[in-house]
Amino acid sequence: MEEPQVVVRRSARRKRTIGARQEGDTLVVSIPASASRAQEERWVAEMIAKMQRSEARRRPGRAAGDAELAARADALARDHLDAAGPDGRWPRPDGVRWVPPMRTRWASCTPTEGTIRVSERLREVPGWVLDHVLVHELVHLREPGHGPAFRALEARYPRSERAIGYLEGLSDGAGLDIGSEPDEA
Repeated sequence: MEEPQVVVRRSARRKRTIGARQEGDTLVVSIPASASRAQEERWVAEMIAKMQRSEARRRPGRAAGDAELAARADALARDHLDAAGPDGRWPRPDGVRWVPPMRTRWASCTPTEGTIRVSERLREVPGWVLDHVLVHELVHLREPGHGPAFRALEARYPRSERAIGYLEGLSDGAGLDIGSEPDEA
């Protein structure tokens, strides 16, 4: 993640506290007027790191590569699906990767090849929405359709219903012709 543009504002009214907020692409760090240059540098570095950690939690796909996406899918399978798998282990995909934006879906799974492809449009969604899409595609490794067995497995991810609503709103708001399901038109 690249370093943001930083503006430091010193305030005579500020005595001990440090503040930071995002204004567009700029990080504004507010510090006491009495702070030394060394303290300013330390606080700016700390606020940049804090902002980047926060952004990574909120939008985990933004900087994630294919390896991080695959690791996330593996963790989701372990946490939500392994108990439903044969011998206590859900099948793992052979590959999980980002692909250029798809026209009619958020993601897709090819069970015969064991691959999952996720639209780069999802790089900007909150982590829990990306997690739902990955769980949805992981379920397709065993259940090709969207019948009752599929729905029961998909529901093992507790925020699925909420994520589906988020994706519907995102699709409508952006004027996309993408269905409510991650892999349906």
